[in-house]
Amino acid sequence: MKYMLLVCGDDTNDASDMAPVEPWVDELGDRGVRLHGHRLAQPADAVTVRVRGGEVLRTDGPFAETKEYVAGFDILECDSLEEAVRAAAGHPVATVGALEVRPFWEDEDAEGEIRRLDAALTDALRAGDVERALACYARDAQVVADGRAERGVEALRKAWSETGPATREVLESRIHVDESIAFGHALVRTDGGLRRVTTGYRNVGPRWLIVHEHVTEATS
Repeated sequence: MKYMLLVCGDDTNDASDMAPVEPWVDELGDRGVRLHGHRLAQPADAVTVRVRGGEVLRTDGPFAETKEYVAGFDILECDSLEEAVRAAAGHPVATVGALEVRPFWEDEDAEGEIRRLDAALTDALRAGDVERALACYARDAQVVADGRAERGVEALRKAWSETGPATREVLESRIHVDESIAFGHALVRTDGGLRRVTTGYRNVGPRWLIVHEHVTEATS
């Protein structure tokens, strides 16, 4: 799940002994936790915009005059709020200012539907039911597994008729929904061992379907 860190500065505090931010940025970036971020200009450079009665009202300066102000932001990808809080606590500004941790708005219904789709696929594969498994894929879906690519459900049906679909057990997964598309990253146990599966989903009418699946060996 994505979290926004609002990095709040406070000019009344002495920041001369604050540790540099770059090591924190590098560490979380290398771990794939920090996705993006940037420092912001001073509050004096802000413009506040309101619309009242159809008229645009522009005010130079921040929305509210306070000693604390948003000095920058970071976007994190974490498994839980607790993980995001730990990441925020490691930010050097936390020692002299404050960090607000706020989750992105998530479409919980869509994520639930996608997880049910994944569960239906797992059940179908375990039962060896090819047609029920194929019903989880869009007609133009592309599946790349261990270097072999199949495009479309007919090609996938032919491939499975030769080798049989591999059963799987999902050990861990992350899903991010963005309107009509979604992405998932999972670690699964298959007949051939541990695999990492990256999945693209698309909302097709009343349901979600798999449009892309990339399976590779889990090396670590």
